[in-house]
Amino acid sequence: MGTQTHDGGGATGAAPRTAARRTGRPARALERLRTGTDPTAAAARRAVRVTLAACTGFYVFLYVLDGPVSATYALFSAVSLAALSRIPGTGRQRAAVMLKLLPVACVLVTVGTYLAVRTWTAVAGTLVIGFCLAFVAAAGPRPAGASPGLQLLYILPCFPPYAPDTLGDRLTGTVVGLALTVLAEAFVLPDARPPSYAERVAAAARSAARCAAALREPPYGLPADVTRQAVAAGEAVRPSRVPEAERPAGPSLRERALAHTGLAARTLLARLRALPAPGPGIPPDPAGLALLGSVAAADRETAVVLAGDPATATATAEAGTAARALHTARERAALLQPATPVDRRRHAALVEIADAALVLGQVADLSVRGRAAAPDTAEGRFWYARVHPLRLWWIRLAGHAEPRSVHFQNAVRISLALAVARTVAGLDTLPHGFWAMLAVLSLTRTTAVQTRATVRQALTGTFVGALAAGVVLALAAGAALPCAVLLPPLMLIAFCVGPVRGVGWMQAMFTLVVSLVFAQLSVATWQLAEVRFLDVLIGSVIGMLCGLLAWPKGAHDELGRSVARLLRGAAAQVAATTRAVTAGTGTPPAACDDAEVRHALLLAETAYAQFQGEAQHPAGPGPDWHSALMAGHHVLWGARRVLDTAAEPEPAPDRSAGSRVRSYGAWVADGFAMAAARFDVPKGRRRSGPGETRADTAEDAQPGGPDPSDATRDAPPLFYTATAWLDSLTADLARMAAAHAVEDRPRRQP
Repeated sequence: MGTQTHDGGGATGAAPRTAARRTGRPARALERLRTGTDPTAAAARRAVRVTLAACTGFYVFLYVLDGPVSATYALFSAVSLAALSRIPGTGRQRAAVMLKLLPVACVLVTVGTYLAVRTWTAVAGTLVIGFCLAFVAAAGPRPAGASPGLQLLYILPCFPPYAPDTLGDRLTGTVVGLALTVLAEAFVLPDARPPSYAERVAAAARSAARCAAALREPPYGLPADVTRQAVAAGEAVRPSRVPEAERPAGPSLRERALAHTGLAARTLLARLRALPAPGPGIPPDPAGLALLGSVAAADRETAVVLAGDPATATATAEAGTAARALHTARERAALLQPATPVDRRRHAALVEIADAALVLGQVADLSVRGRAAAPDTAEGRFWYARVHPLRLWWIRLAGHAEPRSVHFQNAVRISLALAVARTVAGLDTLPHGFWAMLAVLSLTRTTAVQTRATVRQALTGTFVGALAAGVVLALAAGAALPCAVLLPPLMLIAFCVGPVRGVGWMQAMFTLVVSLVFAQLSVATWQLAEVRFLDVLIGSVIGMLCGLLAWPKGAHDELGRSVARLLRGAAAQVAATTRAVTAGTGTPPAACDDAEVRHALLLAETAYAQFQGEAQHPAGPGPDWHSALMAGHHVLWGARRVLDTAAEPEPAPDRSAGSRVRSYGAWVADGFAMAAARFDVPKGRRRSGPGETRADTAEDAQPGGPDPSDATRDAPPLFYTATAWLDSLTADLARMAAAHAVEDRPRRQP
């Protein structure tokens, strides 16, 4: 009786859909296998590599060279950076990172060896080194992924016995273990490489060239298929859609420039899609059509440069020629005064398109040639082009050296937990106490909720693994041969199943693995498994307590604060920029300093990236965080573009037009201030009652802007440049207001 569907299909209507889904699953699985994106296949490849590297070094040192110390460090070095770490990318990309980290690993082993002389020195070293290794995650996904493995390479030697005379054996094992891991990652079961970020931006540049070419032809609009391709190309360079290994998130010049190319490409595509068509009965401006032709040519050459053409020098020269032609066409178009007001609005949009294409070409050149392509000035959009590399690193790390940064919070949380675990292990003389620190390192999450759930699964898995290990060790009766035979297959299963099935499986299998390893290093009984469970329990409790005391909600609270700070800075930036535009002359950069907006945007984007990986909060609609971040980008780069235009030798808006720009800017600034107040209100504590303000009602928060008749005013191009920027910010405010309206809509009771 209840099987009927609304379309009358009943059970027969559901069957084809179910069959289609079942048919599509194998196809999707085959596609993932073909492209190398299947998680099970990727975990299997990594398991083979780490097992091969770890077991080779361990067996050679232990059974051939009779070096148990070197054997231990060879095995754990491979496990630390190949299994415990989560360095993103293909095997070859991870191998390159590991090779760079080899000196760092040797330093950590040396420091840990000498600090093990006293408990207090080991604890102090854990606190400082643990913070530094965790905080370096601010430099990008690769340092963040390598951080846990590097922590283990310090933890392992900082426990008793204090034996500096074995440092040579420890370093030998570390170097050999990492060398074997690098070779295995680079040459064993190579991964398929996804498109690089530069290739993605090159595809976006080609899509922009197609858009510009289409806009030159009647009816001077974009066909539906070209629009779809442009939207897809813009989404493909969105950082959240890019694999971590290909995401340009580092502080170096090339990575900053590459990230800038993605922003410039998305801006260019958005402006091309939003270009207003000529008015009815009004022929298109020949200068505008010529400008679009130059944009198309420059975008095609930019795509060639980004795609890594073999003749890079030739491609760069051709791109430079196209860019110079586009710059000349833009300067000529900017000096023209179209006859009708509609032409003026379209003309200003065309100049903006040319500006975005020029920026895209320049940052693409920066990302390929580095400082050789740096402009003469280090001010404005390309401030990073002539800054020393060490200074760029310092700017990135100093920007996160405050309690409002999630990277700072994570570093404090994990370093405190590790220091407490080291103190407990030293005072209570826990056997194999480093297992407790390893549990802290591998089980502590950025939120207390996630840590509690992870610990529950981990303790269950550890208990099961300890029982199995106890049985194996009891049956082995102290013999090393059974453990040596069982270690490789169990290690292979552990590192293959664990990443796919979850932390419970990983802890169960890893308990078996470490029990078999230590049973070969010394005579062990079933009680070794009991010690393993006790250490994991102690480490888990410490991790949960530190998670409860140090920012238990992770990025959730910081995201709201950072976005509110960003929007308040955006409000001030909009007001300052519109005042500068209507002053009649360009304003010095210090008068419209955007450092606050840039810093707030850095903190907000970092918090948003972490928030996406955390356990999500109460179900239902929530704030549109991404729209707020994009609005911050639009304010930052749009303000610089408008100020650059205002500094050019062209007529400023007259008194009437200037007054309207100022009022429009003040209205948009008020909108950002209202949005900041709304994002700053914790969920569930929305203001209501007699104190309610206009910012609290979704209907009143909908932007409206100045009188539409402004579009027909007789004003110079600068007026339309400023109003076009404010129009785009108005659209951002509308999106945020709409999201808040959905968030506040009463839930329907079941």
